[in-house]
Amino acid sequence: MLLALVAAGAYYFWSRQKAPPSGANPAATAAPGPGQRPRGAGQVRVVAAKARKGSIPVYFAGLGAVTPIYTVTLKSRVDGELMQINYKEGEIVHKGDSLVLIDPRPYEVQLTQAEGQLIRDQALLENAKIDLARYKTLLAQNAVPEQQLVTQQALVTQDEGIVKTDQGVIDNAKLNLVYCHINAPITGRIGLRLVDPGNIVHATDANGLLVITQVDPISVIFTLAEDQLPVVLQKLRAHQTLKVDAYDRNLNTKLAQGTLTTLDNQIDQTTGTLKLRASFPNRNNVLFPNQFVNARLLVQVNQNVTLVPTATIQRNSQSTYVFLVKPDSSVTVRPITVGTTEGDDAEVVSGLQPGDVIVMTGVDKLQEGTKVSVSFSTDANSGATQANSPGAPGKPAAPAARKHK
Repeated sequence: MLLALVAAGAYYFWSRQKAPPSGANPAATAAPGPGQRPRGAGQVRVVAAKARKGSIPVYFAGLGAVTPIYTVTLKSRVDGELMQINYKEGEIVHKGDSLVLIDPRPYEVQLTQAEGQLIRDQALLENAKIDLARYKTLLAQNAVPEQQLVTQQALVTQDEGIVKTDQGVIDNAKLNLVYCHINAPITGRIGLRLVDPGNIVHATDANGLLVITQVDPISVIFTLAEDQLPVVLQKLRAHQTLKVDAYDRNLNTKLAQGTLTTLDNQIDQTTGTLKLRASFPNRNNVLFPNQFVNARLLVQVNQNVTLVPTATIQRNSQSTYVFLVKPDSSVTVRPITVGTTEGDDAEVVSGLQPGDVIVMTGVDKLQEGTKVSVSFSTDANSGATQANSPGAPGKPAAPAARKHK
């Protein structure tokens, strides 16, 4: 009996020494097999993108201001009381619309007087012509001297001049009546009223009655550096239509797109720039006269070039480079030459080929030969998939990249 108790105690003590701690996972304590590597050990997780072949536009940027093609200040061409205003401030008026009425009554009276004077002088002319015909008959009969006929001929000519002068006075009175009705000479937006009804206006007044500004189409006058001028002139000589985009002050919002219409005739020597005018349709009135804009002139589009996200490009004092992911999941520093940069894309002139995998985020942890675990972002392309190596399936896409200046 004593022997059995001793044997049971020894077995219990031995089993407690061999068993794992309570709650432990036996699989977790197992050592890795021969040739195996702990998962994720020694690898840096990075987000990468693939260089691709595509097109990138080349823009020349300049500062500009919205400038109306036509601006008209309307003034009175006659003297009189401002009787009536037929417009609302700030509204769009069309060419030929009646805008202002100046008291026409004094000029109607002048017209009546001129017409009466014309009738009187026409009667005198007719009588002089009758006398001239009579004198010609009498002269043929030697009943009157020849001098009397010549005098009568001069009287007829004088009366004809008086009648013509009277007709000019009538035309002038009619023209003044036309000037009493001021119509819109162009289609555009009318400004604030400068003179109120009831005031006496004069043709010699320095200030106008109102201002009309054409707003559709409208133009933007902007400047470019003189070094950029040869490219623009080459395009214009080839009769190419160059597009111009107008952006807001912060370059965040594209306001409108138009076309380059003309260049100034001389370079400003103080700034080394040339003024250019671009015309824009403005049906929605997004461009307002004297508004500051950033103009971007599209001069060409580079086709079939190697493009990468700008966030993948690294720079130091000596070179511009990227971290290229090799097939063995290690990275190497690859110097590159950058061409045109537009938005989140940059053109690589040399150093990369389409399809090369380059690191976009996580570069602060990398150096030559670092092993990486690569994933491709799905932000820029909804069809892209996650991958653990450069050779994994799925089309890479870059997220919104930070801009390098």
